[in-house]
Amino acid sequence: MGEVFAGRYELIDPVGRGGAGAVWRAWDHRRRRYVAAKVLLQSDAHTLLRFVREQALRIDHPHVLAPASWAADDDKVLFTMDLVAGGSLAHVIGDYGPLPPRFVCVLLDQLLSGLAAVHAEGVVHRDIKPANILLEVTGTGRPHLRLSDFGISMRKGEPRLTETNYVVGTPGYFAPEQLLGAEPDFTADLFAVGLVALHLLQGRKPDSQALVEHFLTHGTPGAPEGMPEPLWQVLAGLLQPDPQARFRTATGARKALGAAVELLPEPAADEEPVEIFDHLGPLPPGFGPEGPTNRTNPTNLTNATNHKSHTNPTSPAQNVQDGQDGQNGQGGQDGQDGQDGQAPAATASQGTPTATDPGRPLPPPVPPQHHSPHPPAPAVPVAAPATPPHPSETGSFHLPPPVPQPAPSPPPPYAPGAPYGPAPTNPYTAPPVQSPGPYGYPQPVTAPVPAPPVRRPGPPPKVAVPVLLLALVCLAVGFWALTQL
Repeated sequence: MGEVFAGRYELIDPVGRGGAGAVWRAWDHRRRRYVAAKVLLQSDAHTLLRFVREQALRIDHPHVLAPASWAADDDKVLFTMDLVAGGSLAHVIGDYGPLPPRFVCVLLDQLLSGLAAVHAEGVVHRDIKPANILLEVTGTGRPHLRLSDFGISMRKGEPRLTETNYVVGTPGYFAPEQLLGAEPDFTADLFAVGLVALHLLQGRKPDSQALVEHFLTHGTPGAPEGMPEPLWQVLAGLLQPDPQARFRTATGARKALGAAVELLPEPAADEEPVEIFDHLGPLPPGFGPEGPTNRTNPTNLTNATNHKSHTNPTSPAQNVQDGQDGQNGQGGQDGQDGQDGQAPAATASQGTPTATDPGRPLPPPVPPQHHSPHPPAPAVPVAAPATPPHPSETGSFHLPPPVPQPAPSPPPPYAPGAPYGPAPTNPYTAPPVQSPGPYGYPQPVTAPVPAPPVRRPGPPPKVAVPVLLLALVCLAVGFWALTQL
């Protein structure tokens, strides 16, 4: 809890877990709202490709819970969705058992509406079951369903990621043609919708294999006990073993359901209302309805610490100053003075006793902590330090205010233990001290320019000798030319 993923999503607490990933409640620091984050747990090639397919799905529909964004951080990846807190249909069945027919018809109508939008994008869901159908928190009002978990969905025509003779999905919700190795199709999703509706009405998971065998042997059976006949006719059209005899589209099944609802009897007066309540529970400490609480810097959660006062623990002004040390680098800890390297100066405005404060006695002087190999400079009567130096939380020490030192007398040359003075001008020595100029910039140091060495007139030997040889050759050629005339 508290881990910030990719600098944006803060994982709070887990709310669900699947075969390939875990779902967390997370806080989106950019959009300032709570989201559901599905973190991929595996990193094999097939799982990563399924993740890419799932996060690329963008379907904007009130009854579809599709990914909204994604992020990667080192070897971890996640995508986010809207946070749905009402649990799933599996929770409702576990709490209430068989549900009223009219309540089931509302859920079934919303499920078919969302599935029609998914099929319109050319996507086959392939894993429709009560655990993947989530509900918003609506209390005893009209339920609001969201179809989720597109982890094994695929577009028609895309290559399958499963090996030959293998089928992907949840046992008990397979269409008969899937078990025979047929390509995923929209009618397979509709068969699963019929099984989900039967599960809601009966309060227990149906035996899909026995149901298919009964349909193949005896044809369409009559309505089960307690189920209205108009509603059963719609479910029977979804549960036909032959895909050609089944509803071909979710929109067609939805229209048939709307006609069947008009024929349903009115609900009984003593019928127990179904309540959809919050299944996520309260937020952990440190989080509120508007996000993280008591956070000065929510993107740096692991390094947020409270700095204690080292100068005067009872002084409110100093406590405020210490709390700002990490921002302006002017605090008392050496580990936090890396920005400007300034040591804290004790002032009366910070509530620290000084030599001019007669109200409180000065603390006794503390002997120095470090010994210099050179003899100390002559002592000058100055005010005692405001606070005895002592180690801080990082093991460093507070530096006392700078003490003015008198100008030392010039020491003899190369005297051992002499204070630092002007260094001789020989190689590998430190540059001379530069005095500050206007605006704090150092003034340029002017060094004496050595006089150039005295050189004799005339060209150097390396140049003169070749020139003389060339002149002799030219003279010889000239004499030879004269003799030929």
